[in-house]
Amino acid sequence: MEKEARYYVRRDGGKVQCRLCPHNCVIAEGKAGVCGVRRNREGTLFTMIYGEVSSAAMDPIEKKPLYHFHPGSQIFSVGTVGCSFRCRFCQNHGISQDPDYPTEYYSPADLAGAAERQGSIGIAYTYTEPLVWFEYVLDASRIARERGLKNVYVTNGYINREPLRELLPYADAFNIDLKSYNDDFYRKTIGGSLAPVLDAIAEVAAHKDVCLEVTTLVIPGCNDGEGEMEMIRDFLASCGREIPFHLSAYYPRYEFDAPPTPGKTLERLKEIAGRKLAYVYLGNVGGSSDTRCRECGSLLVERNGYRTRVVNLDAGRCARCGKTAPFFI
Repeated sequence: MEKEARYYVRRDGGKVQCRLCPHNCVIAEGKAGVCGVRRNREGTLFTMIYGEVSSAAMDPIEKKPLYHFHPGSQIFSVGTVGCSFRCRFCQNHGISQDPDYPTEYYSPADLAGAAERQGSIGIAYTYTEPLVWFEYVLDASRIARERGLKNVYVTNGYINREPLRELLPYADAFNIDLKSYNDDFYRKTIGGSLAPVLDAIAEVAAHKDVCLEVTTLVIPGCNDGEGEMEMIRDFLASCGREIPFHLSAYYPRYEFDAPPTPGKTLERLKEIAGRKLAYVYLGNVGGSSDTRCRECGSLLVERNGYRTRVVNLDAGRCARCGKTAPFFI
């Protein structure tokens, strides 16, 4: 479904400039922006994907990954097509890079109803980049909030400040990808820039009623250096030492054929990150990834893959020593 887009201005010669994300694309008549799904029609910018769902499933919340947000719960997860980035290692390139991929229309009310019927805690906007779906995500988030459903955004964080601030009042949780701390890597391999992602992380982190977790996919030879991990760690610590940080193993996908991330690399980077961050987890490696109380060491949440058991967590506190833990329950 087509709908007039938000956040754009008209320019001379029938062009429009999209102001949703930091690309700030200037788009000629009949053309689309970098995302492939926001198009100029006779001097008006349209989103071409309003309500268009390419993928829908019930997922464990830990798959987002969110480890400190309603652990052990299930969430109705949906995605569309298109993306503001061109990651050469994209795990979902079949839908993110193909705006013509088949979709099914859900109105915002349909989406909330589907989540309710399946007993979900809410809606996760994920799989591709949900922020290029902004108009629909905003409308769906409003209805979800009215119905008592949680809103979760799994995103690359590439959005301008004004639209992000419009979305934040409806947000319950974000997982933001921080793909590197190297702007050159962002420009050459991702098709974006680093600073706006850092700004988005800081903006979300400032909202203490919103759960924020951050993920870095560790790619051998690209972003696996100790110095870069120290910079990522220091930045996240400046936003909040208790922000959960996920280090995920890379496997060859799309246009990348680098070897998978060695387990020893992930363990080394986890140790570096853990010098300043309270909660660091490894992903895409199997096995357990538990959460323990930072005060007394008691097991709070036990995880084995996506099997999760809450053990000594009571209303966001350690049931043994009473120390507050950064959980949203």
